[in-house]
Amino acid sequence: MSISIRDSIRWLPDAASEPTSTIVLTSPGRRFVDIRILKDATEPATSLDWAFAGISSSEPRNGVRHSTWRHIVDSRTSAAETVVDEGDMFPQDDGRSLETGRMINPATGKMTDYEEMWTDAEVEDIPGANQGSAESIERLKGRCVVLELRDDEHEERGMAVYLGRYYQGVVRRGDRFAAERWVWEDGNWQRKYQLGDLWIPSPEQINQATLSLGDEVISEDPSQKWTVAEVSHS
Repeated sequence: MSISIRDSIRWLPDAASEPTSTIVLTSPGRRFVDIRILKDATEPATSLDWAFAGISSSEPRNGVRHSTWRHIVDSRTSAAETVVDEGDMFPQDDGRSLETGRMINPATGKMTDYEEMWTDAEVEDIPGANQGSAESIERLKGRCVVLELRDDEHEERGMAVYLGRYYQGVVRRGDRFAAERWVWEDGNWQRKYQLGDLWIPSPEQINQATLSLGDEVISEDPSQKWTVAEVSHS
């Protein structure tokens, strides 16, 4: 599992820059939620660069680790299953990772070679959660929980990943899309970003030592049932 924070993106042959706040939360089962928020946006409706979730995989290819990210939810399209990202990962001497590949440059609409530099943040515990019995404390250390939503009748798909002090979720229902990012700071969960009005469970609802695989987190609308797809501890 990992908390990956992007330091920069470079669309070749241009110089590297970082116009977004990009964080990717990846579970041990390779489920991920990737949210990229434009730093200079002044309105919520125009603040999202891209947000998506799915399942990733990696394999050695010609001596290089080749990674693939298959989408099941995507802010840019309702046909998320047709989107597959691929890139080659190169570890750097300073501990960061350089990702190279080719994808659509949103500024030009053309396929372009790119380079992204990533830093992996430490998965930290939440001090406020470490209360109660020794057993419950141990279960919350390095905790990762993944929720998934699938409602084919309403064309709704969602995924949320709770990892350490970070929590991100995305959901699409037809043409509507929503995304949220929360960070544990100053002793409580703070919502750093919200787009859309579709319901995504809050981190407080997930921060329960009793939550187990297959459990459901349900909103006031009983049709919105998020299921625990993964629970793990470092």
